[in-house]
Amino acid sequence: MKIIVTGSRGMLGLDLVPRLEQAGFQVMGVDIDELDITRLDDISRYFKMDRPGLVINCAAYTAVDRAEKESDSAFAVNRDGPDNLARVCMDRKLPLVHISTDYVFDGNGDQPYPEDDPVNPLGIYGKSKWEGEEAVRTCLKENLIIRTAWLFGVHGKNFVKTMINLSCEREEFNVVSDQIGCPTWSGDLSDALVYITKVIQKNRARVPWGTYHFCGQGQTSWHGFACAVVEETSKRGKSQRPRFQPIPTCDYPTPAKRPMWSVMDCCKIQNASNVHPLYWRDGLVKMLERLYYDAGKDDDPGGSD
Repeated sequence: MKIIVTGSRGMLGLDLVPRLEQAGFQVMGVDIDELDITRLDDISRYFKMDRPGLVINCAAYTAVDRAEKESDSAFAVNRDGPDNLARVCMDRKLPLVHISTDYVFDGNGDQPYPEDDPVNPLGIYGKSKWEGEEAVRTCLKENLIIRTAWLFGVHGKNFVKTMINLSCEREEFNVVSDQIGCPTWSGDLSDALVYITKVIQKNRARVPWGTYHFCGQGQTSWHGFACAVVEETSKRGKSQRPRFQPIPTCDYPTPAKRPMWSVMDCCKIQNASNVHPLYWRDGLVKMLERLYYDAGKDDDPGGSD
């Protein structure tokens, strides 16, 4: 089965494409230079030329704060792009896997969010992602919407790599301690998407289409996550042990309001499949092993895939 992966040069796409290829799939990884998902006619022409059997949409506008000023761009990529993909998939009778986010929730809860909890996004990023979800659901029956949270990985900019850099530069810095979520390794999500792809290929008619949550098991704060990053990197001699000062969100104002509670319930995807997310700290260890192995360092890469 030929698969088109949009957003192939993003953090998730760079992990997903080689894993799909290793699993034996023919993969067309595309990013904005090859295919602009905000252009419906471009998608139609591209799909007619390459004739995929499945589309996985990893493309997204993820600059949460900048989205408050660039709402047109955020909605174009996060709402109109998925809508265009879904329309072409409907015309060509193709299934679509679409990646979404915990930011569709307002973070006012204190229990893990199931998939059918009411949404109430706080900012433009969350609103644009929610409207993208709705566009896919409305247009296409054979869809899987996978919401994830606090994604980190070897590629691109993310919280883990920022903490590593800061720990090498500073002796002390502040980290927000009252936002709670589930850090998710992009490699773990990629493995789940490979499994889902195999299920679709094997028997598409029996796939339980719908919306699912996938995020690292367990929960922590950004402060707790930062402490874990530095603890694990210092074990490998890659960083110092700076002093962390936990601070409340009100002491770190940002243009976009963040959910205070981003813990999602992943029981549905576990019950429907053989997909079981890693405990978030195990994902962190695997990511760091791969990061330092790929950088040509002496760390043991065992268990990184």
